[in-house]
Amino acid sequence: MQQFSNQEMAELKSRVDRIHDLLARRGDEGAAMLRPSAADRRGDERAQPPLLDQLSFSIEARRIRRSHFGGADMSGAVWDMMLDLMLARANARVLGASDLATGAGVPLSSGLRMIAALEQHGLVERAIDERDRRRTLVRLTDAGAERMASYFERIGGATRGGRPLAA
Repeated sequence: MQQFSNQEMAELKSRVDRIHDLLARRGDEGAAMLRPSAADRRGDERAQPPLLDQLSFSIEARRIRRSHFGGADMSGAVWDMMLDLMLARANARVLGASDLATGAGVPLSSGLRMIAALEQHGLVERAIDERDRRRTLVRLTDAGAERMASYFERIGGATRGGRPLAA
């Protein structure tokens, strides 16, 4: 299990405290999400409320993704594009650059820059659509698909046993 530095722990505590404050302002039903249930308190002294588990897992998944893909920025719209491309590959479909940009919620010009960066990292490849030469098709490379699959295998291992963060 990855150890967190004191600075990272302080950052996590600060984030959790802010979330707790926000939920407390919303009323008791929001704050209850952060409290362990009676069953959790009886069963495991260290049991975390479900929201804290989810927050911890999300932060850890982001860290794993950052290290797993090396220098490639895999956040926000770029990550959305990679997910769309992985799904398209699994369904034997191809997507156009404009489809990816629209799906990621970014202008086409920004989407094209993101696709170019992914291409430089060897994760995607572009080709002209033979039926409509104005259209650019984008596919995951074999290396990109393998990288995505291995990321999800690693994340899946992090959640086995009902406890996140075992990666």
